[in-house]
Amino acid sequence: MHALEKILAKKASKELVKAGDIVTCEVDLAEINDLYLQVVESFYEMGGKKVWDPNKVTFVFDHYAPAPTIKSAANHKEMREFAKKHNISLLFDINEGVCHQVMPEAGLVYPGMLLVATDSHTTTHGAFGAFGTGVGATDLACILISGKLWFRVPEVMKIEITGKLKPGVLPKDVILHILGKLGTEAAVYKAVEFTGDTVKDMDIAGRMVLCNMTVEMGAKTSYIAPDEKTLVYLKSKGVDIENLEIPVTDSDYKYSDVYKFDVSNLSPQVAIPHSVDNTVPVQDVRGTKVDQVFIGSCTGGRLEDIQWAYKVLKGKRINKSTRLVIIPASKAVYLEAIKRGYVEALINAGATFTAPGCGPCLGTHQGILAPGEVCVTATNRNFPGRMGSTSANIYLASPATAAACALTGKIVSPQEYITEEA
Repeated sequence: MHALEKILAKKASKELVKAGDIVTCEVDLAEINDLYLQVVESFYEMGGKKVWDPNKVTFVFDHYAPAPTIKSAANHKEMREFAKKHNISLLFDINEGVCHQVMPEAGLVYPGMLLVATDSHTTTHGAFGAFGTGVGATDLACILISGKLWFRVPEVMKIEITGKLKPGVLPKDVILHILGKLGTEAAVYKAVEFTGDTVKDMDIAGRMVLCNMTVEMGAKTSYIAPDEKTLVYLKSKGVDIENLEIPVTDSDYKYSDVYKFDVSNLSPQVAIPHSVDNTVPVQDVRGTKVDQVFIGSCTGGRLEDIQWAYKVLKGKRINKSTRLVIIPASKAVYLEAIKRGYVEALINAGATFTAPGCGPCLGTHQGILAPGEVCVTATNRNFPGRMGSTSANIYLASPATAAACALTGKIVSPQEYITEEA
């Protein structure tokens, strides 16, 4: 069995499972974000009286943080009251950040676990060897009542990435390149495992970017085998790594598909409107005028991403015709970026910082786009209307590329502008 199959087998109390099997599994952690008050409503509609295990449930207020409307404020209020009533202490309020960042930071994510959340980018947690997947409100309500949910065991495809990345080429460029080659339907209801020396060389933040965007090719979940880097990170977050049971893929396991990518000569990439897999080298669209740049979200708001912006922009000023919005993925990221001097330098360069959370990534507040505007963003989706007006044009890029675009006011490669080793 694959490690992911072993996770489902254990949670279903079975010795063996295979792709296509339907299994009912015990869930280790259920997360509800503030888009989904329907979870609470469905809980009561189903006759729910008591949450099965308050210690395995968490609420994260990130999509509407701080609340931009009366309705979102009311939703927050009802969720707070539900958490209090059911003794759920793991509530991350409007000051904490994006769910996929705050959960690992809080030590809630670890190898071998089954994590389910009301967010499609829950695939992010495959970077820690967890089975992480997104579900809808009704499924999550079922979990609140029973602690269980059914799953179809997914096939597993392997993506092997080799080669040393050139300076200024980031994990975001790698996953955009892969999406461009494989398309948005390559992994529908499959699991995607990343392997290869390039992945081993990546830090945890980079691995999270790879896993985060597997859902953009239709994946049910993702996976990177835990290694020493994983364990060091987990230990720093308070996870008891000594008593972890980490499942290992059997040596004779047969993958449904195997893809190999040599990224030694990869250049900075950009996904042009209006599809994530519509990717080209940055040079192909060089010179396109940019109205706004956004660095943030569960894909591009970590400390490493803000550090890249700092490397490009320290001591400089962004183009006077371009806005730069930066939103740290969590309070912890924000504080560390302040401590290192990144925030002050970037504000002096012309950046606007706002509270940790999702911000304009989903087109609700803190920097949404006007009709006809062009935005280069370090986020994960560029569909029409994703960040505001349906007639705005969204380009996906790495945080380094995004920062260079803010500096020049047009799409450019970051490689000639990275001057600060932070």
